[in-house]
Amino acid sequence: MVHFYRNVFSHMLKAIHAQESREAAQEKAASVVADLRRQKLGKAADLVETHIDETLSCYSFPDSHWLKIRTNDPLERIMKEIRRRTRVVGAFPDGQSCLNLAAARLRHIAGSQWSTREYMNMDPLYAEQSSTHGAVA
Repeated sequence: MVHFYRNVFSHMLKAIHAQESREAAQEKAASVVADLRRQKLGKAADLVETHIDETLSCYSFPDSHWLKIRTNDPLERIMKEIRRRTRVVGAFPDGQSCLNLAAARLRHIAGSQWSTREYMNMDPLYAEQSSTHGAVA
């Protein structure tokens, strides 16, 4: 039953974030809140209604950035690399040695070409900012 609820709520929330604009996402959120209230899920409705705007901030950026802003894939990749290395060691003598291993991996990432890869093309964002500032001047 727990998985059913997770799947239903996941589809409802994904429907909100799959919209083409912030206004459409807010309308869909209102629809989802109404559906939740009809289903007597008031706490879930209150939660969505109260906090949905926090999750719609990606719409303030150029649409080419939305997909990358919505995910935390780069961070997950780093954590996967650290987990892979800590599993090889197995048991650490103390917390400091585990921290040293993680820090060493982070230093390697920061100092390698992997950290200089461009995750997003920032040119659309800079162009939008300069056109906005140019119009004000």
